[in-house]
Amino acid sequence: MKRIYVVGTADTKGEELAFLADAVAAAGGTAARVDIGTRGATVPVDVAASEVAAHHPDGAGAVLGVDDRGTAVAGMGVAFTRFIRSRDDVAGVIGIGGGGGTSIITAGMRVLPLGLPKIMVSTLASGDTAPYVDVSDIIMMPSVTDMAGLNRLSRVVLHNAAQAIAGMAAKPAPSAGGKPALGLTMFGVTTPCVTAIADRLRADYDCLVFHATGTGGRSMEKLADSGLLAGVLDITTTEVCDLLFGGVLPATEDRFGAIARTKLPYVGSVGALDMVNFRAPPTIPEKYRGRLFYEHNPNVTLMRTTADECRKIGEWIGTRLAACEGPISFLIPEKGVSALDIEGGAFFDAKADAALFEAIERTIKPTKNRTVTRLPLHINDPAFAEAAAEAFLDIAKK
Repeated sequence: MKRIYVVGTADTKGEELAFLADAVAAAGGTAARVDIGTRGATVPVDVAASEVAAHHPDGAGAVLGVDDRGTAVAGMGVAFTRFIRSRDDVAGVIGIGGGGGTSIITAGMRVLPLGLPKIMVSTLASGDTAPYVDVSDIIMMPSVTDMAGLNRLSRVVLHNAAQAIAGMAAKPAPSAGGKPALGLTMFGVTTPCVTAIADRLRADYDCLVFHATGTGGRSMEKLADSGLLAGVLDITTTEVCDLLFGGVLPATEDRFGAIARTKLPYVGSVGALDMVNFRAPPTIPEKYRGRLFYEHNPNVTLMRTTADECRKIGEWIGTRLAACEGPISFLIPEKGVSALDIEGGAFFDAKADAALFEAIERTIKPTKNRTVTRLPLHINDPAFAEAAAEAFLDIAKK
């Protein structure tokens, strides 16, 4: 029988943990109380901290009985992640915590499948939640008051959280069926291209478009690693610019890693590789003063990449795609890589584009299974979108 795992530190948040578990049961869910505390539990639990800690690669001793709190919290995070991943009866997970508990519980939540209900009631939920949510679908719910014993407000918050997790677990979303899913990457400056590709392929595929803001690319690759995509049309690889040159929307070093691991059919391009993203002008690093900028809006400033930077970007992308063994078709739009990089546009720079294209061609090492094609088109030309769609349909047959 599937259970809702109710997780918290039963040594310091025992009263709240018990209340939440009882509220989940009252809402119709089957609750399993899981202790992730590093000292003795103050309330009865179904899964003791020692059982969770035993999942640490170095055993429970690496978590429990450790004098340094930071070390204990980090160790319990590793242990809980391995523990929750090993369960096959999880209908949902709901956690409560302050700083340490939130870190431990969300680490485990992030390895669970997308779509499985996950709610984290936290004292940190009204701040920057990116380190806890990352590219998962965790719902962060502010506790409002600190968790130092129940009060009239915390009872309401925990009651509502229990109702939410019980409802989600009782009526899960229907399994996705029918058309296979594709991942596509898009930025505002490549929207016409990606929209046209999706329109062209939508009759046969479920087109999932990801905003290329760092988290978008990671989300797409997580789906690929999870076996939920049938292919990728990575038209907008701009996140690499921010990774290499300090922008605010970066990829990680593992960009394209899922493509190598899964060997999915992959169509790539150079969308928005003409820009690095920064916030408002005063936030731009001093070393970039005097460069060519475009103010997208008061909070987003774009910096044009130089020929030397484009060469490095092309080499970075080409080297990683050269390690991929699945079918790859990489398309180069010779007349511009974004809405700004067009003849007469703010970022048009034929020299920089040429350096980018040459570097990709040189490092990707074309083979029968891995091709690079130049097209005398702009990336937002309808004919380029048609060529990208056809390229995918061609390699998907292989």
